[in-house]
Amino acid sequence: MIVLEFRAYGNKAQISAINEGNTDCAIYPQQVHPFLDGQQRVGQATLQRQCAVLAALFPFANELNSMARQASAERAWSAISRFYENCKKGLPGKKGYPQFQKDNRSVEYKTSGWMLARDRKAITFADKKGIGRLKLKGTRDLHFYPPEQIKRVRLVRRADGYYVQFCIRVDRQEEVEPSGAAIGLDVGLNDFYTDSNNQTEGNPRF
Repeated sequence: MIVLEFRAYGNKAQISAINEGNTDCAIYPQQVHPFLDGQQRVGQATLQRQCAVLAALFPFANELNSMARQASAERAWSAISRFYENCKKGLPGKKGYPQFQKDNRSVEYKTSGWMLARDRKAITFADKKGIGRLKLKGTRDLHFYPPEQIKRVRLVRRADGYYVQFCIRVDRQEEVEPSGAAIGLDVGLNDFYTDSNNQTEGNPRF
């Protein structure tokens, strides 16, 4: 996976909708609550089923795309399972006990609930939050990656504004043929280094 990030621009109503759609500060605590309350038989399937319960109880959760709720459940399970694994391994010190995310400001979508413009300079969110179309500005070219390779889209709030992150699945293969040659380097004070072929590089002495 590679992540490409773009600055997002919208009006005040859209920014308000993004803030209301924050799942990590709203749904994530609800997902972690059963674990913190002592229900030790909390599993990934339990958290996924709870997404529908939260959608029925809370209007803000119902307005979110279903995959956005599932993504929050996956984050909650990642935190809980990491704590379980650290306990099984008997790691010393803190085991990474799950905590509420008070400072995280993001909402994550999977493969639905969003659509890129044909020119790749805007993205439209189609859930009930009313975020709508946001302009994108960045230095990377999204035309190089077809939409089916984009597996996650995350809206992130930072101190200087809002950003859209695209998590793209890419297969990278680099074939390197060994040259069969090896060299040794000796770093010193008089010379920056001397190699095994007696080639030296002067010390810049900054």
